[in-house]
Amino acid sequence: MTTNATSSAPQSVSGVQLAQGIGVQEAQGFWADAWGQVLKRTGAVMALCWLLLVLVMAIFAPVLANGHPLLLRTPGVNGAPEQVSSPLLLNLSPIDVHLLLVGFIGVPYMLLGGLSRLGKRAGRVVASVVVGGLALIAISFIEDHVLGTSASDWIRSIRRESWFPFVASGLCAVLVVPAVLALFAVVPWKRKWQVGIAAIVLATVSGGWGWSQPLQKFDYITREGAAESRATYTIIPFSAPQRFSELDRARPGTTLGKGLGLAPDAPGASHAFLFGSDALGQDVLTHLIHGCRLAVSIGLVSTGISLLIGVTLGAIAGYFGGWADILIQRLIEIFMAVPVLFLLIVAAGVLPPELRNVYVTMAIIGLVSWTGVARFTRAEFFRLRNQDFVQAAKAMGLPLRSILFKHMLPNGVTPVLVDASFAIAAAILAESTLSYLGLGPVDTASWGKLLSSAMNAEGEFKWWLAVFPGVAIFLTVLSYNILGEALRDAIDPKLKKARV
Repeated sequence: MTTNATSSAPQSVSGVQLAQGIGVQEAQGFWADAWGQVLKRTGAVMALCWLLLVLVMAIFAPVLANGHPLLLRTPGVNGAPEQVSSPLLLNLSPIDVHLLLVGFIGVPYMLLGGLSRLGKRAGRVVASVVVGGLALIAISFIEDHVLGTSASDWIRSIRRESWFPFVASGLCAVLVVPAVLALFAVVPWKRKWQVGIAAIVLATVSGGWGWSQPLQKFDYITREGAAESRATYTIIPFSAPQRFSELDRARPGTTLGKGLGLAPDAPGASHAFLFGSDALGQDVLTHLIHGCRLAVSIGLVSTGISLLIGVTLGAIAGYFGGWADILIQRLIEIFMAVPVLFLLIVAAGVLPPELRNVYVTMAIIGLVSWTGVARFTRAEFFRLRNQDFVQAAKAMGLPLRSILFKHMLPNGVTPVLVDASFAIAAAILAESTLSYLGLGPVDTASWGKLLSSAMNAEGEFKWWLAVFPGVAIFLTVLSYNILGEALRDAIDPKLKKARV
């Protein structure tokens, strides 16, 4: 039987056949081979699918579950035409707009480039999201502390114009984004100008859209009952802060008509709590969907902070050694002795309510949990600092920044990335524990907060408030751990040698 190079490779080949090009497989890159090994595991594929589902719900949460109607039709007065508005769009926050732009524009941009360009395009999208998010934080600070209290009368008068928020956000973005990119000059991003333009557009649109947020009012059912308007809702017609005090911990499947004693044909009577309600009368399914955003952000942002600190200090310690290594090692030992959960509890008890937000929680976790990353990076840089390519870079007179972060870091970051998956799972567990104790971020949907309401003060247990958020926490943490273990096995040189 004749086998050519274009047909499928045989199970076994001889040396002569290999010399003839029979059975020769195209060489793969390091990460392509590693992800190929990960995707061969059924458990890792299932874990990846669950994490993608959580990410999709985190991005599209405002359009999946929202108590504001997607369309609101108000009859005209004295023969005037009917007015159509979208309260859902008007009540989107800057973060909502930021993530929705990424979901509707960034994801198609990544997928339409094909599998060969998926990694590069995904890197640009992630970089644009991060830089645009930092610019958005700066825009919010300028709005609250500069244009809010200390602005002149002229600025206060033009703030009412519809064009002003977008112009102000655009000017802030143009000033902030280049400064942020300069801070990340050590990152070897190609086509950094594309990242900058995308970040400016994201920050301008999202910052201008949510410049002045209207008050959260959910009176649409009452207005429909009075024949003042007609509303069309999205998939789940509830928002996270929307409360029905009469439906305290209602069972799954309870409808508003049954719980509030409305007529079957009354407006909103068919709206159902598919997963029940919590102790405040809030929809559990809505909180699960919006809680995905906190679960994703608390893990990725806090781990990103720990990676930034740990990689920098570990690279310095491993490259220079000597006194620098001794001082950084003592610093690592000090931070290793600090219990993260205890520090979070103390901070929640000491800080005022306005500082008990998700950003402070992210910062505390990231500033304390960088020690493992630093130790991994230090060991890798100790191994690499005497390699030929490092000595060649020194001989060429390259700056230290380039040697550390453009030449050595890509060759020693592998174990750090594997450890990052376990760090994300640990951060999610820490936040869930904090929210379960009632010390988590205020007015933020959280799985741990749902879990805490399963048992009331009288000791009455409601199973749906324990099962649904508990399963979400369990599956998310388990998925990160399974993915981390699969990736660790895929890059293990001993196991890789056994597969050859």
